[in-house]
Amino acid sequence: MPSPSRPPAADPAPEPAAPLVRTIDGRRTLEFRPGDVQSEMLLCRPDALVLAYARAMMCFALFVPRPRHIVMVGLGGGSLAKFCYRHLPGARITVIELRADVIALREQFRVPPDDARFTVVQADAAAYLARLRGSADVLLLDGFDRDGLPASLGSARFYADCREALRPGGVAVANIFSYDPARGAMLARLRQAFGGKVCWFDGVAGNNHIFFALKGGGGAASARAARRFAWVGQGRGLGARWLNWLLARLLVVWLAHRPD
Repeated sequence: MPSPSRPPAADPAPEPAAPLVRTIDGRRTLEFRPGDVQSEMLLCRPDALVLAYARAMMCFALFVPRPRHIVMVGLGGGSLAKFCYRHLPGARITVIELRADVIALREQFRVPPDDARFTVVQADAAAYLARLRGSADVLLLDGFDRDGLPASLGSARFYADCREALRPGGVAVANIFSYDPARGAMLARLRQAFGGKVCWFDGVAGNNHIFFALKGGGGAASARAARRFAWVGQGRGLGARWLNWLLARLLVVWLAHRPD
């Protein structure tokens, strides 16, 4: 029996359910809940971006077309990591993933092994980015679990740390569900952290709302990014939703086929 002066120890938090991998008709998916697809891969084209939200996140290339360092929060099935590794050969890529059981699936999803320009780090993203200063040109924030976006990855402190982690002229890309009850608060925090320099493309990825936040400063490249941000922010992209959807598709095709 515990001492009356000391409260009983709290029960440990339950372990998250193991991620589910399904392979059907040449497609492999990663799910945290049955039917809730986090990532999808074509077995015949493992580097292709299948899901619309992943293509939408690659629209950062409109603002930073040749990044030197990309930092990703959340590995999942590695769709964004594989695409960037193959088609942005001048970029060093760091992926931060909290769960060891997700990292353990990298071979099933044909995520490349670590090398001089690609690294997967098991760490808490909030703590990791708090130590990162002026290193990244692009931050891809896609760190979901079975319950959605963790509160720590949508806090004012986290977004402020994201801004500090970027070089001048860098861009943070945040994936936030349209039906998340904290969506409005997170968008307000993102705007505050980045001085209002936030834009998006209407209708490009369904319930995934992809926000782009620009860190000001820097030289000519930063000035070009700022002009493009102003253009997008005025009309939320090309205006019509189908044009925004087409833009994301064409941008991915351009990245896949442009000369290095």
